[in-house]
Amino acid sequence: MQNFDDIRPLYDGEVPSVIRSLINDPYFRRAAEPLIKPITWEMFSGAMLACKSINDFQRTIIYPFMKQLIAKTTSELTGIGFEEFKDGSSHIYISNHRDIVLDAAFLNILFFDKGIDTSEIAIGDNLLIYNWITDLVRLNKSFIVKRRVSVREMLDTSRHLSEYIFDTITRRRQSAWIAQREGRAKDSDDKTQASLLKMLTLYNSSKPAEALRSLDIIPLSITYEFDPCDYLKAKEYQLKRDNPGYKKSQADDIENMRTGILGYKGKVFFKFGNRINDTLSRIDEKTSRAQVLETVTQAIDREIYKNYVFFPMNYIAYDLMENSNLFAARYTDEDKAAFDNYIDGQIAKIDIPGKDYRFLREKLIGMYGNTVKNFVSAEKI
Repeated sequence: MQNFDDIRPLYDGEVPSVIRSLINDPYFRRAAEPLIKPITWEMFSGAMLACKSINDFQRTIIYPFMKQLIAKTTSELTGIGFEEFKDGSSHIYISNHRDIVLDAAFLNILFFDKGIDTSEIAIGDNLLIYNWITDLVRLNKSFIVKRRVSVREMLDTSRHLSEYIFDTITRRRQSAWIAQREGRAKDSDDKTQASLLKMLTLYNSSKPAEALRSLDIIPLSITYEFDPCDYLKAKEYQLKRDNPGYKKSQADDIENMRTGILGYKGKVFFKFGNRINDTLSRIDEKTSRAQVLETVTQAIDREIYKNYVFFPMNYIAYDLMENSNLFAARYTDEDKAAFDNYIDGQIAKIDIPGKDYRFLREKLIGMYGNTVKNFVSAEKI
């Protein structure tokens, strides 16, 4: 793996020195100390320094922190379809993307609880704002997706990542998670980017179907009852509408990460769909690359849509979006009143010039209704 030093997670032998660097970083301490209470910094840093491997770090530091966070910010975290991974097989899991940090973190907690090896995690280098964040994610089995490269460098960078993922899945027999698109789908209208699948084939670009088959893709649906960042996403929509040149700052990214981690999420479900190799096996070897990518993109989306878990508020949002009563039997008047109060409360958190209540309400409703809309479309196929 020497060729992948620029993007790979840490080796076990690198863990002690990186932990010492983290402990001595005042910015890491400033970020971590409020989150570990009532544990003291001395106790926490001592536990960190005792870790000699990635597994030690995940078991001793990440797992207890995440279990405490789950208890505080969710009412339930459930994994469906995990049993088949106890055979030690390796896959690439492709999921919809709701939370910057927690999608992959929750997935690995579910694996840990079920005695399954944790997954490596794809993370964009745009989120590696500080050195301590880079060290921390590499300690937690993350590999880096380079996005801050020139157009000239993009193809080589993408091929390098493709070769790393292929090596990870097929030689090291280590599973990996990657989101279906760059960035979160802020409106929850989840669509797999063909460019992601194209990247995955670059290690064997002349045989795209064979390249994807070797990775054993498994779609994963992630459902949060409440998205703590929903009002931040709606706010960003209006800011971009009012100023097409608007771009989020690093401070905005940090606010989104912090809100997503600490905010209340209610019930959370992770549900696996059917393997994509079933679809790939039916593709003729003479099929063009573009058609292979299109077919697999649609298959992944369909599996994600079919495996969402819904709550009354999702059905209410869909009926409001579509001006229908299709799902009226799935909710009560009390549910509708609670949803209206929730939307009003989230809009109240938004403080921007010229706040457009109607626009923000429409965007928030879409975030909770688009998943049902996509489910309905998948059921018609």
